[in-house]
Amino acid sequence: MSIRTMNTNNKVSGTLRGPKAARRTYLQRSTRAALLVAMSFTALAALARGAFAGPEIPGEEQKQPIALVGGTIHTVSGPTIEDGVLLFERGRITKIGKDIELPANTKQISVVGKHVYPSLFDAHTNLGLVEVNSVKATVDDHETGHINPNVKAQVAYNPDSEIIPVTRSSGVLLSLVAPTGELVSGRSAVMQMDGWTWEDATLRDDIALHMTWPDMMPVYAWLAEKSPKEQMEARDKQLDELRQTFANAEAYRKARQAAGSRQPVDARWESLLPVLAGKLPVIIHADEAQGIQAAVAFCERHKLKMILYGGYDAEHCAALLKKHNIPVIVAGVQRLPMRRAEEYDAPYTLPERLRKAGLKFCISVSGRFGASNVRNLPYNAGMAVAFGLPHDEALKSITLYPAEILGVADRVGSLDAGKDATLIVTDGDPLETATQVEAAFIQGRAVDLNDRHKRLWKKYEEKYRRQAK
Repeated sequence: MSIRTMNTNNKVSGTLRGPKAARRTYLQRSTRAALLVAMSFTALAALARGAFAGPEIPGEEQKQPIALVGGTIHTVSGPTIEDGVLLFERGRITKIGKDIELPANTKQISVVGKHVYPSLFDAHTNLGLVEVNSVKATVDDHETGHINPNVKAQVAYNPDSEIIPVTRSSGVLLSLVAPTGELVSGRSAVMQMDGWTWEDATLRDDIALHMTWPDMMPVYAWLAEKSPKEQMEARDKQLDELRQTFANAEAYRKARQAAGSRQPVDARWESLLPVLAGKLPVIIHADEAQGIQAAVAFCERHKLKMILYGGYDAEHCAALLKKHNIPVIVAGVQRLPMRRAEEYDAPYTLPERLRKAGLKFCISVSGRFGASNVRNLPYNAGMAVAFGLPHDEALKSITLYPAEILGVADRVGSLDAGKDATLIVTDGDPLETATQVEAAFIQGRAVDLNDRHKRLWKKYEEKYRRQAK
């Protein structure tokens, strides 16, 4: 792009006569100068966009069949196919194998020497709800108050977040976006990392109700703001509030179901009806054994379908969790031990210990570390492999297992005919940091893999190229 040099001479022809003419001449000169400056900035902005691409544009709807030909296809749910072909039409996978007859108008993309995987899937994030943790105006992941069962996370999801393209570049195209807060936080949705609006990005809403279980034991540390007695009093108050919440919801359900009921609709209690009916699971955040046991007992008493999030001590409650068929969403692998007396690698070995205990689990990352670290999901799984977890199980823990636990395995999680064409093409193992994601598709739409990190890399690459001259 060329920029035409413009003459900025502010001379105005004519004879000045009196103060009004002087003011008019001054205004003419000022206006012309301002327009010229604005035009120069516009041209420079256009040049900058040409050199360093700006905001990423959502992908266009798939218009013709696409076949990825010649790559290694990792179905995850079945055997790996060498030199395979994967065909998808109208956003869904239609055929997968070796010798496949393709429609006449198929666009064939050679992926020889590359690897095709289903999208990576983080099972618990605040991605799209938080931009900068330390800037309050960019944090929209919780509501005021302790009891908010009617809150829906997806309506606050920001599809223009700068974190989303960075996350896509690591192969994470799906995430459960969940609200946070004390006690009952609200409901989550599985979101796709591409779309003009939150409606476009929503794969499935009303996935689960989210709760945070109170600490059952006092914290003896310098950072504790309350004494042990005050902590236990606060715990008892929170537990009473939880019991009362579900008692009120149960009374509301009975009143609504009564013949000739005139019970007014209450959004909070209405949102708990599918939870009480066992149709909507409850994801409860608890790490310590006492909290896990208490949460399971609470869910059993109220006939709730439970999923455990956090689960640091889940191994010690394995028999209880297996008895009630409760899966675990591990809240990060690359973290410090929770207790000083533990081995340094306790968090790294947790997934393998859960597997050996026979528990259904998947690996998440951002609930503890924030939306900016969802991009590190594959490396958390890779760390678990380095400390004993079989590689195929690690891959499933960030693809198929979260889809199964969250009830969306009919759409995503593996490469099977009939499922969404939400997948990535890489030059190697996605659990290794050196691997690059070279292409990505969400429901058949080609996804822009540029991001803020890459733009900054290009910017400073250009800086040092100029300095080297």
